[in-house]
This record gives sequence, C-alpha cells and structure tokens, in this order.
Amino acid sequence: MNCTSTRFGSFEVPDESVVTFPSGLLGFPEQQRYVILDHDTEAPFKWLQSIEEPDLAFVLMDPATFHPDYHVEVSADALMEIKGGEREDLTLVVILTIPSDDPGRITANLRGPLLMSHTSKLGKQLVLSEDFPTRHPLFPSAPPSRGASTDVQPATECPT
Repeated sequence: MNCTSTRFGSFEVPDESVVTFPSGLLGFPEQQRYVILDHDTEAPFKWLQSIEEPDLAFVLMDPATFHPDYHVEVSADALMEIKGGEREDLTLVVILTIPSDDPGRITANLRGPLLMSHTSKLGKQLVLSEDFPTRHPLFPSAPPSRGASTDVQPATECPT
C-alpha cells in the first residue's frame, strides 16, 4: 500500500504494518488507519503517521523511558476492543508535544496513552483520570541559579 506524508514523502507500507484505531484518536475520529515509523535519529521517538491524512502524524514514545512509575490499568472493554491478549502482545505509548520554538520543553500526554495489539493490529486511545497530566514535562526545568533574578528587564541599549 502506498502512503503519502507531508513530512516523509511517498513510501510503500506493508498491509500488515497498518494499525487501525476503530474509534480514531481524540480530535481525529475520522482517521483510523496509521503506520508507525522509526525516527531517523537515535532518539527514542517514533512517528504515528495517518494513512488517510498526509498532514496528520504524532510523535510517540514509550513512557517507561522517562517515567518508570507510569502504570495504567487497562479495562476489559478496552482489551476486548483491540482484541488484545497477553501483556507481551500489547504496546503502550504516549503522544508527545514538541514546541517548535523550544524543543527542550517536550511534554507527554500521560492521560491519553495509546494501547496497541501486535497480533490484531488494533489500537485504542485510553482516557485516564485527571490524576494523569496531559502535559508531563520530559525534562525537568532547571531551577534558577542562586541569587539570580527571575525578573526580565529590558535592555537599556541595543546590541550592535
């Protein structure tokens, strides 16, 4: 099958690598078929590219890489929807938001992880309680150095 992406161009995708989200993703219920692409660097990111919408792609990451205490209870209904079997058959990932003006402030949506079955190739976006943030920072912010002012003052002269 041919896939077209505004980020990655046109490429072939084996039918068996397509993951279907029968309910779509939050905000995108019409787009249900996606393919997972490796990022072209050694970064632990992957892309979830829509087969149906070339502009639609999400950056994914295994939450265990940055939040080892992140555990999710998966309901029986969710498992039934994706025809999920054993734990080894399942993958849980979270969607990242990378601000274009400050990529160091990457956040992860821990409230809406994606659960996918390797066997059935079905996926579901879970909606967890408000105890899980939608914008969990991947990198802790650096505390201001001791004695440094946090106030921003306008420059008195323009640099030349």
